[in-house]
Amino acid sequence: MTSLTVTMKGQVTLKRELLQHLGVKPGERIALDKLPGGELRVRADRPAGDIGSFIGRHAGKVKAPLTLDEINEIAASGWAGMR
Repeated sequence: MTSLTVTMKGQVTLKRELLQHLGVKPGERIALDKLPGGELRVRADRPAGDIGSFIGRHAGKVKAPLTLDEINEIAASGWAGMR
């Protein structure tokens, strides 16, 4: 078990080995869950996205859908080294 020291500001620093265990890199967030008995659960705070938010990000950015003929033409030109 690892113990941490609380600073005068009420801060703690997680050791590198703990951050690696969580899979957390600099700039990423950590989530804490309060448990009964004064315990905390520490975990990496991963964004929970869904397909709707992903698709919504691209809404209005595509001018018009491509036709099958256009898609085939693009694919054929790529295979021919024209792109």
